[in-house]
Amino acid sequence: MAQATGTFEVETTPIADDAAPGRMSIAKQFSGDLTGSGTGQMLTAITATEGSMAYVAVEVVAGTLEGKHGSFTLVHTGVMERGASSLSVTVVPDSGTEELTGLAGTMAIDIVDGEHRYTFDYDL
Repeated sequence: MAQATGTFEVETTPIADDAAPGRMSIAKQFSGDLTGSGTGQMLTAITATEGSMAYVAVEVVAGTLEGKHGSFTLVHTGVMERGASSLSVTVVPDSGTEELTGLAGTMAIDIVDGEHRYTFDYDL
């Protein structure tokens, strides 16, 4: 298994106001071992309890992973219960294209001092 690391910038834009669940578009720019862009959509569920919420998202990433060009799809599932969070970001099976055909893996996301960082463990 290989590992890629780096940072990303992310912008979310609400698609529908006052809708439940909340719906947003996602736009990302990746830097580091993975360079390129990510686009997708996110659904959110916010509760009345502070620190408790959930989100799901599907994101298509297009770019270069350690010198190999193509695209792949990530599925995100995040749950926060009173501030304790769990996050799963997984490559959708058989979603890799071009030189990324056959890509499989998981991505961890950490936010440190306002900077989004990723660690991508993958097989190709």
